[in-house]
Amino acid sequence: MAKYILKRVVAAILTVWVLITIVFFLVRLMPGEPFTSAKLTPEVKANMEAYYGFDKPMIVQYGTYMANLLQGDFGYSMKYTNRTVNDLIGETFPYSADLGIRALVMAVSIGLILGIISARNRGKKIDFFCVIVAVLGTSIPDFIMGAVLQYFFGIKWGLFPVARYEGIEYTILPAFALAFYTLASVSRIMRASMLEVTSQDYIKTARSKGVSELRITCKHQIRNAIMPVMTVMGPTVASVLTGTFVIESIFAIPGMGRHYVQSVSNNDYSMVLGMTVFYGIFLVFCNLIVDILYGVADPRVRIGKK
Repeated sequence: MAKYILKRVVAAILTVWVLITIVFFLVRLMPGEPFTSAKLTPEVKANMEAYYGFDKPMIVQYGTYMANLLQGDFGYSMKYTNRTVNDLIGETFPYSADLGIRALVMAVSIGLILGIISARNRGKKIDFFCVIVAVLGTSIPDFIMGAVLQYFFGIKWGLFPVARYEGIEYTILPAFALAFYTLASVSRIMRASMLEVTSQDYIKTARSKGVSELRITCKHQIRNAIMPVMTVMGPTVASVLTGTFVIESIFAIPGMGRHYVQSVSNNDYSMVLGMTVFYGIFLVFCNLIVDILYGVADPRVRIGKK
């Protein structure tokens, strides 16, 4: 087990390094320059470029950035005066994380329930309902779902606020809009996995021994059918927690999305690079945790990857 974990950790570190390197050079290739929009004299512009190290060769800039990054320093924003990227991430990420966690809990819990119910009632009306929900969830973009929820539940029926983030009632619509796609995906995967497990010999043996359907479902079917869901939980967790940009804009949530979009428009290299690297590290970390948990849950994974 220790060897398996070590290999996964090394692979995660190499992935993060490659990600940082690629993103660093891609950001430098963005059209425009950070200081072109500001009305600066050539002397002031030269001083700004020297301050941020743009007057040095690209490889030197890369080495300096990596050295700072190893100390947890994402650098200073080029548009927000005397503000570091770390400060802005610290201020805005809690909002994005809170929304993402609420959406994730909603998506996984409802998705698993719908998948189990659908598989247990295959061919019945409730099965068709669950399938329709899954199809709609994987077909409708989150920004369309957010607008629809705002119109009906916020404007037309007045059940929930349509914008801002000031209480529990403000989180329901954006969390569901963000969770809908993941909810549908989890439901679809769980349904297919449950149906596959149902045809296995050990399920038939359990039924022939007179084991109750409830015990078969809970102890045998769900326990084995949930493994494929675990394999996609790493990317799913990261996509939900980091996929809040559009939803934050629609619902006026003061999360990282607003600063990220503005930094791209303003050519704020430090912000774009820092937030991209932050989210990339977060994604790799989530995948690493899921890989380790999957190896603990299924010894065959450890054996196969030695």
